[in-house]
Amino acid sequence: MTETATPVRREGIPLGRIAGVPVVLAYSWFIIAAFTVIVFGPVLDRSNPALGASAYVVAFAYAVLLLISVLVHELAHALTARIYGWPTQKIVLNLWGGHTQFDSFTATPGRSVLVALAGPAANFVLAAGAWLVHDSDSLGSVAEMLMNIFMWSNFVLGVFNVLPGLPLDGGRLVESVVWKATGSQAKGTVAAGWGGRLIVVLLGYWFILRPLLAGDSPDFGNLMITILVAGFLWMGASAAIQQGTLRGRLHLVSAAGLSTPAVGLPATASVQDALRMGAPSSTAVVVCGGDGRPEGVVDPAALQSVPPAAAGTTPLTAVSYALAAGAYVPEWSKGQELLQFLSQLEGRDYAVVDHNGKVTGLLSQEAVLAAITGRRPRPDGHPQGRNR
Repeated sequence: MTETATPVRREGIPLGRIAGVPVVLAYSWFIIAAFTVIVFGPVLDRSNPALGASAYVVAFAYAVLLLISVLVHELAHALTARIYGWPTQKIVLNLWGGHTQFDSFTATPGRSVLVALAGPAANFVLAAGAWLVHDSDSLGSVAEMLMNIFMWSNFVLGVFNVLPGLPLDGGRLVESVVWKATGSQAKGTVAAGWGGRLIVVLLGYWFILRPLLAGDSPDFGNLMITILVAGFLWMGASAAIQQGTLRGRLHLVSAAGLSTPAVGLPATASVQDALRMGAPSSTAVVVCGGDGRPEGVVDPAALQSVPPAAAGTTPLTAVSYALAAGAYVPEWSKGQELLQFLSQLEGRDYAVVDHNGKVTGLLSQEAVLAAITGRRPRPDGHPQGRNR
């Protein structure tokens, strides 16, 4: 099959590799950089009138220092993960700070915690180093100001990231504790996700509701930062809850358990042969090529439309639709293994075969989606309504 090359949208500016790890600066980072300049520029100008217009340059320098802090944070994740053989695909620095993207790996509660906490630990080290330099009194006023900002931003970044809720690194500690106690990573992920939502509620109370109840107006800069951070945390926490819920249903995803009974017939068979096998009422029919591999599926409506007198002379291929190339799965496939396998295949239907290559069932994409989402398929094939 010939594939047409399609342009891939670049997610950002490649910054090269650090310790072999590709680093990408997402275009969205420039939004937070502009926000930093707009919000903190006037603050610096008021507190240091001698700076004048250069206050906005200092504010941008602060955004760059924060970017460096996040990069070191993510590198700590990546390099710690390397100790355990977790392959790092890339580091992306973006609007929300950044994230380290790993390829597939096998995690344990202990390793997950160590990799997660390596990031905040790196920020604490940077804060301590900045404190030592700042304490030396050898810096000029602007450099001293930036070093002070760098010190406090790393300290706050470290403290904030150890809070017990996903998507923060401290959420991995909650996840691992629940995982270790229950034996279920999925339950740990859901618990950590709810921890993240609780953090959002507490942030909203402390920075917005509390000042209002005291009769004060929240500072505009703090208000915007709180809304931005709370939105990021809520989305990440919700995604974690959804991910954990879906992962908890992976045991229900089984090729043998979700497929409907099916038989394989050669492409040379007729409609009459399919009717003899019980199609279309009780058994699906998969059309196999000369090498025995599944190539198509008989359409029940088309099969029934064939007049009885013509059933013996109508080829099976006339009432079938083609399967995508390689769209067949072993009947013992299940869980994450099955999902990864199906993600590499095209089409919506997949033949299920046994160890001998004999067709035993027909698996639909809708059945798999219904299993992992807990929703029943609608008549049109799309999931609906949660199972009770």
